Amino acid sequence: MGLKVLFTHSFFLRLDAKQWKTRKPYPPLGTLYAMAVLRQQGHEVALHDTMFEPGPEGIESVLSSFSPDVLAIYDDSFNYLTKMCLSRMQDAAFEMIRRGKNHNCRVVVCGSDATDHRRRYLERGADAVIIGEGEATLAEVVATWGNDMRDLSGVRGLALLDRGAMAQTPARPTIRDLDSLPGPAWDLVDLGPYERMWRQAHGYWSLNLVSSRGCPYSCSWCAKPIWGSQYVVHSPERLVSEIASLRRNHPFDHIWFCDDIFGLQPEWVHRFAEGVAAAELDLRFMIQARVDSLLRGDVAADLARAGLETAWIGAESGSQKIVDAMSKGVKVTQIHDAVRLLKSLGVRVALFLQFGYLGEEREDIDKTLQMVVDLLPDEIGISVSYPLPGTPFYEQVASQLDSKTNWAESDDLALMYRGRFQPAYYRRLHRYAHKLFQTHRGYASLKHLLTAPWRADRSRFRTALATAYYLPASFVDRFRLSRLES
Repeated sequence: MGLKVLFTHSFFLRLDAKQWKTRKPYPPLGTLYAMAVLRQQGHEVALHDTMFEPGPEGIESVLSSFSPDVLAIYDDSFNYLTKMCLSRMQDAAFEMIRRGKNHNCRVVVCGSDATDHRRRYLERGADAVIIGEGEATLAEVVATWGNDMRDLSGVRGLALLDRGAMAQTPARPTIRDLDSLPGPAWDLVDLGPYERMWRQAHGYWSLNLVSSRGCPYSCSWCAKPIWGSQYVVHSPERLVSEIASLRRNHPFDHIWFCDDIFGLQPEWVHRFAEGVAAAELDLRFMIQARVDSLLRGDVAADLARAGLETAWIGAESGSQKIVDAMSKGVKVTQIHDAVRLLKSLGVRVALFLQFGYLGEEREDIDKTLQMVVDLLPDEIGISVSYPLPGTPFYEQVASQLDSKTNWAESDDLALMYRGRFQPAYYRRLHRYAHKLFQTHRGYASLKHLLTAPWRADRSRFRTALATAYYLPASFVDRFRLSRLES
């Protein structure tokens, strides 16, 4: 029997001050995939999109008007912001569980945080927590409830509470043929607010898509609660078709491919570039990539040919000692080589950096700062190391963790274990690194204006002029930083 299933997710842009200020919202892609699967199986589905909601109380009116049989709190596991498992979002999920139960819904939860903290969700009232990849498990859960059966112990991939005791059913194999999945249910999400915020804040509109699931590498701090260490990919032909279809219905300007790693296989990348050219898609897109994969064969050139505009690279540190401690499996020299290669192809480069990892000393921090100055990427994203359950890093510091197991928001920057320096040092280091970066970008723009004024644009003028602020500000922050180094 088909059921009425209300989908929602626990990411509220307004509850994260940094992301609300950044104003780059993306629809809950993972949720839309799950909705498409249940709709295909004959259930009536609706979405309460929390992205622009002020808080979890907004679900109340939807519960009343839609009267669902099932409330599925299904988080977007493709978005790294969701994977950070922020405490404000967790509290919002608990409140939505409470309200769902008050409306006599059966409640099932799926997501990184629910997988990591399954008991918390079950004790707050959830009937089941999906462990790992969710579509097939959710479909079986809803089918079981639709047949008037309450016992879920025969459904693989679940965490359940049995008279106060935690029980977990056998793991479910992950989907190997991604092309067998229906496309995301784009028609069930209101994209208007997304487009308006993007265009008003940035002058263009970016949408999110994904070409793969998982990552086969073993960085010691990287959690993999949903797909583990597998890497499964859509065919490039399916991806090109999906892009073309989405663009016919929605006039987006830019794509964020939110894969953990995009373009891991050179032959796949070549076929993708050929498909984009044949379909005359004229793409602009952003990816997350590893430096060693970018240096294989013609991968970087094919990506640039397909429309790669920005590549975010997980550099993490400029110290080989720290990169090795993280088990990244790359060389710092490869970071330099990949950045220079991408720049030569006209691709913008952005570096993810993290400070405070185990064993990091002042000289390692200095190497990271020097790498930024030497490579001068177009953007940097800085964090402190964050221990996520299920990682070797978490196990190393678990005994040092207190009651704070999640950041409140993405700019929290709390060091939740004993680092080389006190937490205030790393917050000041975050500010100093950004100002140092902007100072040297200003130097580069000023040099460009002096040597090639006929090629100047407003952006270079603004960057050069900003040096007047960033240069003295960086000196002040460096002085304050030195006082925290003891």
